[in-house]
Amino acid sequence: MNDKLKTKLNTLPLSPGVYFHKDVNDEIIYVGKAAVLRNRVRQYFQDSRGRDNKTMALVAEIADTDWIETESEVDALFLESEMVKRYMPRYNVLLRDDKSQSFVRIDMKSEWPTVTFTRNPLDDGAEYIGPFYNAFALKKALRYLRKIFPYLTKERHPGQSRLDEDLGISPKISEGSEVYKADLRRLISYIKGNRVALIRELEQDMKRFSQDQQFEKATVIRNQLRYMRELQRRVMFGDREFMDISKDRALSDLRGLFGLKREPVRIEGYDVSHLSGTHVVASMVVFTNGVSARAEYRKFKMTNQRNDDTGNIYETIFRRFSEKNQKSWGVPDLILIDGGKGQLEAAIRALQERDVRVPIVSIAKRIEEIVVHQTNSFVNVAKLRERADVSVREEGSFVIVNLHPGQTKSHGHALNLRGDGANYTYDDVTRLFQRIRDESHRFAISYHTVLRKTEQTKNTLEEIPGIGPKTRAKLLKKFGSLAGVKAATTQELSIIIGETRAQAVRQFLDT
Repeated sequence: MNDKLKTKLNTLPLSPGVYFHKDVNDEIIYVGKAAVLRNRVRQYFQDSRGRDNKTMALVAEIADTDWIETESEVDALFLESEMVKRYMPRYNVLLRDDKSQSFVRIDMKSEWPTVTFTRNPLDDGAEYIGPFYNAFALKKALRYLRKIFPYLTKERHPGQSRLDEDLGISPKISEGSEVYKADLRRLISYIKGNRVALIRELEQDMKRFSQDQQFEKATVIRNQLRYMRELQRRVMFGDREFMDISKDRALSDLRGLFGLKREPVRIEGYDVSHLSGTHVVASMVVFTNGVSARAEYRKFKMTNQRNDDTGNIYETIFRRFSEKNQKSWGVPDLILIDGGKGQLEAAIRALQERDVRVPIVSIAKRIEEIVVHQTNSFVNVAKLRERADVSVREEGSFVIVNLHPGQTKSHGHALNLRGDGANYTYDDVTRLFQRIRDESHRFAISYHTVLRKTEQTKNTLEEIPGIGPKTRAKLLKKFGSLAGVKAATTQELSIIIGETRAQAVRQFLDT
């Protein structure tokens, strides 16, 4: 990296945007997007561990870098696509698999056009916008934009439910297709990167409608502008941006730290949640290539409701690694348990009884250090002891690993794992473990909360005389929760369960 580029990198902003890598001839050789420009662009010039040969070849050619800041990640996503089409950088072709390209398809020639996604554009007269290289972020962005510019995702049929229309995410049929198509043209303009011109147009329309005293139409445009501003707070890709052309450095660091046979592509995190031994549940979260894979998450309701975290972890791991689940879900490259020595030992016992050999460690809650069993964690403890960049101490059959030696306290009540900000060797591992631990904790608590609310609702409705299981099921299906039932009028209740029972329910809930 030359001195000019090194100085320039110090001026990178902390905002989202699109960056342009250039070679010595000032030719753009790669275009990428970033949730935080400073973090993303600097990653190219860090330690090369974990990069493939194509990425290393790109970095070797970079002589200069420019960037464009955007208001939000949504804008960065769309601007990147337009810049790739405009400049056709050769490394965007080399580093990305064409199979991953996605396009937005809008059949504007139809009376009521639909907005869909495809990987294979056809010569069918429809409008295709793209390509986009992150299908997950693209679909997420279009979901947010649907609230600003309502659109149809499938053809309308007579008698079809108009729930989406009531929610404001589908066009109002009563307004006619021309009004709908005008909104779609605005959506297309936004996707193509014309955000500034579009906002100016909307502001002019809002002013004109206000002057003509068409206040309802002016309010609609005002809401559109407000929702567009809210896009700044929406996360489109975040950590996923890190995976565009290179692996998460944390994975290669983990492999070296624990002496693993390969990089831990699939990491599973586990936690238990309960209230004094009631509604005991456990969570399993999955991170693939350093990024959460929510479709792979699983939750467990304990068969034995007890205030015993080690017993609960044992049951969770034992059930997770049944022969059936191993075939369906596969086997992870690393397991992370939220807990101390007791929880780790219980999980290891379950793995041994299932005859599964998987690297496994835990995070001690009190001081947030990494706990490793000396013989049964399947990590290279001998090499771990030899490392000068971590602190290791023995406690019986375990070794306790501090990834930030010499640090006494970072902030709040966290001592070690949350010690980001300082220039420690394993900051990337620290942040990855933190994300997995926090996500497993969040997922377990959310499931526990759902069970508690369901039980409270069930108990209340069971107390109503003359209301049996089938009637309770009808009420909950219609109104969604106990709060919904309480808010319903006697007339609304009678439509579902009859007038006599409705009066009984209403009288009981009111008293």
